[in-house]
Amino acid sequence: MILADTQIREAREAGDIGIEPFDERQIRAATYDLRAGPHAATTSTGKTVDLRQSGHVSLAPGDFGVVTVLEEIRLGNQYAARFGLGSKFARKGLIATTSPQIAPGYRGRLVVGLKNLTPKPVAVFYMDDFVSVEFHRLEVPAARPYDGPYQERLEPGPEQLEFITGSEGMTLSEALTTLSENVETLTRDVTTLTSEIRLSKWMVSTVAAVGLAVVGVAAAVN
Repeated sequence: MILADTQIREAREAGDIGIEPFDERQIRAATYDLRAGPHAATTSTGKTVDLRQSGHVSLAPGDFGVVTVLEEIRLGNQYAARFGLGSKFARKGLIATTSPQIAPGYRGRLVVGLKNLTPKPVAVFYMDDFVSVEFHRLEVPAARPYDGPYQERLEPGPEQLEFITGSEGMTLSEALTTLSENVETLTRDVTTLTSEIRLSKWMVSTVAAVGLAVVGVAAAVN
């Protein structure tokens, strides 16, 4: 059963669901909007960013990054949740690469993987409405609640940061830049070649015209 807005409030007041810091204005008809912050990292920069200080993180074209949500989530053993990227970011061309399932018993901050599919940079600002989470009440409590490696995680882990900051090879943004430069060079070469061909055609036509004129003069004299 998906919880409606009033049920989300009741479950939180009963202690079955924890959302900290909680803001009543973030409750929607059947979801709660989690906000962006405080930590982020991108492959294009190869470093982490504190959104509380920088104000935002920018994902370059083709970039991959991770952003933590502001709120800490706690689920009782009879509750699960699913989340999705906010529609305003989806419309800008970002997709979430993280599994949307939040298991019963989970405690911590979500670390959301992002991919920019567009040819333009996309910024995520601190405290932006970032992802929407819907809560599900199970018929019975889970016998094996979550107790995995992401339990109590409040920021990106070393394995995520090593992947981002230690990634090698050309990123898609770099490949697009290189491709653009190659296209510009090719365009200039083609333009130059076209000009040379036009000049050659003009010279041939001019020589031909002069030749015909000479022939015509010679014929007139004879």
